[in-house]
Amino acid sequence: MTRNLSNLRAPKKANTGRKRVGRGMGSGMGKTSTRGHKGQGSRSGSSLMRGFEGGQMPLHRRLPKRGFTNIFRTEYVVVNLERIADLDASEIGLDDYRKLGLVSSRKALIKVLGSGELNKAITVHAHKFSKSAAEKIVKAGGKALVAEAPAAA
Repeated sequence: MTRNLSNLRAPKKANTGRKRVGRGMGSGMGKTSTRGHKGQGSRSGSSLMRGFEGGQMPLHRRLPKRGFTNIFRTEYVVVNLERIADLDASEIGLDDYRKLGLVSSRKALIKVLGSGELNKAITVHAHKFSKSAAEKIVKAGGKALVAEAPAAA
C-alpha cells in the first residue's frame, strides 16, 4: 500500500497525553493515583535518595573504597613517534597536532613517546618527551623542543 496524505498515521503512542494524576476515578488512575496502597512511596513528601535499596545497604556503600585520586594531576595526550614518522613534515608545532588529527583538543598537553622508528630529521615541539623519544629524534638528526605548558588558572 502506498503512503499518501489520505492514509498517513502517527506511530503508536506518539499522541499519548501526559498522565494526569490525582484527578479522580474517571482518569483511569483511580483512588490511589498510581501510588499503590500504604507504604513509604504512597505518602506525600516521599522522596528517596538515589540508590536507595529499601533499607538494604546500598551498592555504593557495599563496595570497598580503594586508592586515591589526585585532583591536581596533569594529564598528557600521548603521541607515539611512529605516528609522527608517517607525516610528511619537517617541523611539527603545537598547532599542527590538532590539524593533523593527532590530538582532539587545542588545549591538550602533548607528550611524545618513543614507540616506533624515525628515519628523517624532524623538529618536534611538545610539552614533554620520554627519554627514548628524545634520543630517537636527535639520533635521526632532528630536534626535540619542549614547549611551555600554559599556567593553570
